[in-house]
Amino acid sequence: MPASSVAAIPAAAPAIAQAHFAARLSLETDCADVHDAFVSGQADFVLLDVRGPKAYARSHVPGALNLPHREITVERMSAWPDTTLFVVYCAGPHCNGADRGALRLAQLGRPVKLMLGGMTGWADEGFPFAEGVEPGSLEVLSAA
Repeated sequence: MPASSVAAIPAAAPAIAQAHFAARLSLETDCADVHDAFVSGQADFVLLDVRGPKAYARSHVPGALNLPHREITVERMSAWPDTTLFVVYCAGPHCNGADRGALRLAQLGRPVKLMLGGMTGWADEGFPFAEGVEPGSLEVLSAA
């Protein structure tokens, strides 16, 4: 009996899989982990919405600052210590703005992770959004 299309290519050795998935987790986080960090008061990162200001004002992740990827510069980033961890997101899997923002931050020597799913992932999780030009917070939305 021939192997399924899943098993036709053998799985990587456990050591290779471990290195691969550890590397992915060093580059990415997910919406649930970001949400939990904000709700618990343990957000030890800066969340950046790297879309344009109009999209941000319509709807964004509570607590996120708006910094379009094209505006990520040495001067703008000097507002934070060099060791600050940034988490970036954009509209969702169909958008490469978060990748562009993450690349720019890495080029500037800044620690960065991408929030998988972006706005689409946040919505899929059922988490609330903020509106307007202010970051907002999950605590304020939870109390409402």
